[in-house]
Amino acid sequence: MTPFHLLLSLGILVLFHSDWNKSFSFFAISAFLIGYGSEVLGVHTGFPFGNYRYGTVLGIQLFEVPLMIGVNWLLLVYLTGNLFSKKIKNNWLAAALGAGLMVGIDFLIEPVAMKLDFWSWEMNEIPLSNYIGWLAVGYLIHLIFRKASFQKGNPISSFLLINLIAFFIILNFIV
Repeated sequence: MTPFHLLLSLGILVLFHSDWNKSFSFFAISAFLIGYGSEVLGVHTGFPFGNYRYGTVLGIQLFEVPLMIGVNWLLLVYLTGNLFSKKIKNNWLAAALGAGLMVGIDFLIEPVAMKLDFWSWEMNEIPLSNYIGWLAVGYLIHLIFRKASFQKGNPISSFLLINLIAFFIILNFIV
């Protein structure tokens, strides 16, 4: 259900997105490619996240990484970025808070991901480098989000962020 949930969330999010311009397209493509590319690098080198491999649960893979992972990075940056878009004027601080929130969400995702074979870690231990890598990659994509010139106020993004967090909290209790 996770790939379906992620695609449904992204579909709803873009349905409510109002400012379709080149800057938004640049952000969306960059978020997908940087997130996805960092995962390809991670799977093949261990940098920046640590040593892991993907299972088959998340669907179609390219370079041993599910395409859904790029969707996940785009979705998470957009949702967490929107949370701080109007409240914090400083781009560096907002990017740091958004990336930090993403790391917090990853704490919820990791136990579920391992139990459901989304991915597995070497020696079944989540390394600290995973969270540091998430923070660094998330920060970079958040800076692009902040610098991109498009309307950041999406009326559904807070609801979807709560939904995503609740989804993984519930899965932590179920699995």
